Amino acid sequence: MTAPTAASSATKATIPCAQCRTLNRVDLSRIADGPRCAKCQAPLALDHPVPVGDADFDRVMADSPVPVLVDFYADWCGPCRAMAPQLDAYAKRSAGSVLVAKVDTDRAPNVSQRFGIRSIPTLAVFVGGREAGREVGAVPIQRLEALVAAARKG
Repeated sequence: MTAPTAASSATKATIPCAQCRTLNRVDLSRIADGPRCAKCQAPLALDHPVPVGDADFDRVMADSPVPVLVDFYADWCGPCRAMAPQLDAYAKRSAGSVLVAKVDTDRAPNVSQRFGIRSIPTLAVFVGGREAGREVGAVPIQRLEALVAAARKG
């Protein structure tokens, strides 16, 4: 077995399992292979927003080799529910090149407070573990694409 190269480790992200919350290292260049959780074997569906919370937010943001679009939302929020299909479509379209995550502001109050989330939905892009852009409110998918594109340019 050969040691991982810098190029191969550059495509690996840390993703929490939606079922058991175990953190998994996933090679984003191989998501078509259908990655599974190392602990419970549940599929790690990266073509949908990945739930992230207080316990794993920093690790997921810091370990991602691609931009992370985070949806700060709440289950009871009408505009948040209206955004969900667009975020699903964006996650499916950009799987492997952008990680789409979601943070339930009611279940992750520490992350929400730390980033000053006052209105939901709030969509923020993180690059290299740092916030690089933000939109507040329900926006069309074209705004999501523009937000991520602007963050990539730096």
